[in-house]
Amino acid sequence: METSDRPARLAVGVLGAGRVGSVLGAALMLAGHRVVAASGVSDASARRAADRLGLTLSRPDEVIARSELVLLTVPDDVLPGLVSGLAATGADLRGKLLVHASGAYGLGVLDPAAEAGALPLALHPVMTFTGRSDDLTRLNGCSFGVTAPDLLRPVAEALVIEMGGEPVWIADRDRPLYHAALAGAANHMVTLVAESQELLAKIGVEHPGRMLGPLLSAALDNVLRLGISGLTGPVVRGDAGTVRKHVDALILAAPEAADAYVALARLTADRALAAGLLKPEAAERLLDALGGNIWT
Repeated sequence: METSDRPARLAVGVLGAGRVGSVLGAALMLAGHRVVAASGVSDASARRAADRLGLTLSRPDEVIARSELVLLTVPDDVLPGLVSGLAATGADLRGKLLVHASGAYGLGVLDPAAEAGALPLALHPVMTFTGRSDDLTRLNGCSFGVTAPDLLRPVAEALVIEMGGEPVWIADRDRPLYHAALAGAANHMVTLVAESQELLAKIGVEHPGRMLGPLLSAALDNVLRLGISGLTGPVVRGDAGTVRKHVDALILAAPEAADAYVALARLTADRALAAGLLKPEAAERLLDALGGNIWT
């Protein structure tokens, strides 16, 4: 296998033609590689393989046999068993690029395959895929968390660039924290916004998304440009009475959300205090309003 700055045109296989696998496969096709086989277990995977890759589903062993680069795009909990199973069944992995797209896993999960001669890469697109037609275009300019052996780093980065992404090197030991940071920002944001929409709808707001949109767009722009210095709202102002009213209202209307509000308000106060945006005496008042100690 070449380790030049531009990989040779490769025969690509997809083990797990789901939302991510079908998109990455399609992106590699656009870059000039050939997607030759794909596997999956659901009707949705069969449709994606047909629509995006022009393929009918094959058995995993057939995918491995026909491919030079294999995308392992299965759920995180399935990945270790899949890799171990491939190695245990004696699949010929020698010289094949084996690429997983998990954020939380590094190279260790590919060790059984690497011991059998595979070339391990971890290429995680920092993007959410919904199964819609615009998923492929979302790769343009998308960051990828890249982890690879030193000799394969040029190949890993070149593959990302070919897919339209931007490679960002992540040390193997840092993959869990890297993924926690991404999940905390993106996944929890969805939960928080959905919760806010439901609360607004509960009090009769007809179009909660329309109300929240400009506010959330401004808040996201502020934090991406300014970091914690872009923080606004009652916590950074030290408005302990307002925060207490929030907690009381949530306990009555949505008690399952009250604990999350308190935890996030405490984290916000802690960050604001450390950044010098919140005075200690204001933090003490917030502490009383939140019913706990923000200095843990």
